[in-house]
Amino acid sequence: MQTVAGIDMGTQSIKTVLYDWSEKKIIAKAQVPVDIIARNDGTREQKTEWYDKALADCFAAFTPEQKASIAAIGVSGHQHGFVPLDADGNSLYNVKLWNDTTTTEECRLITEAAGGAESVISEVHNLMLPGFTAPKILWLKRHRQDAFAKLRYIMLPHNYLNYVLCGSYNTESGDASGMAIYDGVKKQWSKKICDCIDSGLYDLLPPVIESDVPSGYVSEKAAAAFGIPVGIPVSSGGGDNMMSAIGTGTVRDGFLTVSLGTSGTLFGYSSVPVADPVRGVSGFNSSTGGFLPLLCTMNCTVATEETRSLFALGVKEFDELAAQTVPGADGVVFLPFFNGERTPNLPHGKACICGISAANCSRNNIARAAMESAIFGMRQALGVFKELGFTAQEIRLTGGGSKSRLWRQITADIMQLPVKIPDNDEAAAMGGAIQALWCLEKRLGKNIPIAELVDEHISVRESETVFPDSKTSSLYDAAFEQYLLYLNKLAPLWI
Repeated sequence: MQTVAGIDMGTQSIKTVLYDWSEKKIIAKAQVPVDIIARNDGTREQKTEWYDKALADCFAAFTPEQKASIAAIGVSGHQHGFVPLDADGNSLYNVKLWNDTTTTEECRLITEAAGGAESVISEVHNLMLPGFTAPKILWLKRHRQDAFAKLRYIMLPHNYLNYVLCGSYNTESGDASGMAIYDGVKKQWSKKICDCIDSGLYDLLPPVIESDVPSGYVSEKAAAAFGIPVGIPVSSGGGDNMMSAIGTGTVRDGFLTVSLGTSGTLFGYSSVPVADPVRGVSGFNSSTGGFLPLLCTMNCTVATEETRSLFALGVKEFDELAAQTVPGADGVVFLPFFNGERTPNLPHGKACICGISAANCSRNNIARAAMESAIFGMRQALGVFKELGFTAQEIRLTGGGSKSRLWRQITADIMQLPVKIPDNDEAAAMGGAIQALWCLEKRLGKNIPIAELVDEHISVRESETVFPDSKTSSLYDAAFEQYLLYLNKLAPLWI
């Protein structure tokens, strides 16, 4: 038996799967929670030692035989996080996460130093937003000067796990393109943006490797610590959205993935650059070659989880409640900005329930509006995608929300596209595993295109495909316009 290991470092946990590529099945999986430091000022941070322990606990859950079967490893990590290490690989400060909103001032400073928003976009194909990595680096410089003075390694979360596994210091274009200091079209670091942060930053950044080559090989130290084979390749890895694209089959033009998790994301594979940062579509690279235009909202299942908790309901009961009312929630509109928001750019945004009257004030309307709000954010992105020439064919739905039949139908009706569910619900971890297999095959002299590997190893549940209902879609056209009306009227309160 031979397997490839896919590691998914999510915001709330680290998951690891062992995939037997000959039998085309996952033979074992493990999941360990990771805590979050959250403060009212928008702080969202973690500690590297929590990652170390969670990774060790994941591997400890496997038998010696299972661990001995691992032939390659691929790592997925949540994007944009900043892992600052000194020359000895020690953490200098907590890991600031993608949903940390404390860097608004740093975004302003970098944008001004670069010559304005248009100049930033021309350099890195994105606006300078609090979620990205660049302002986090400046935050460390401004608020933790002693730590910044010792800074040697600038890593993203997935790079850090690669470093733990094999001692390598490099990155790849997919995750790098989400840092706001990397030009994903030219595939090079932007010295101009780096110099806006610090004159020495450019020289500290890691080399950028191709997605199909190893980041490194499992070191003797890691092999002893985790009980895994020494010397096996660790692929380049990538951001969680890039790995989820592989794990859901979004590796060809026209395919879209929508992820309904803590954050909500919509992204599609494109062989040419597609971006409109002003309207929320980030210009990212894929981790397979090509590009991955993406819109991310910071509040997706957050809205339903908060509402479900308020109503003291289980997941099934919440779905049943939401199903008892009409599409559009009888005029109730939820703006779900519990954590501020990235798209639209409202880091100080607040959650609001709008449109309530004596006639429609009910738990089922509020529950359904919470579910619909996540997809309205995706609908905004789809419109921009279309204007930029991206022709969408279908949606691959993943994340915790994809398990809800009602949410799948809401997605199909609002987006007006067929919705398919990948056969495996561990999209990011499977993406890491398939990228590891791609890397391993190339190392063995087999130059197999990753799209062919995805065709062979990633399937969808065709019997569960959901198609849009034309009458319901018409109702949602009107409901979406109402959502935009409330959003545009209230947004100035949080700017």
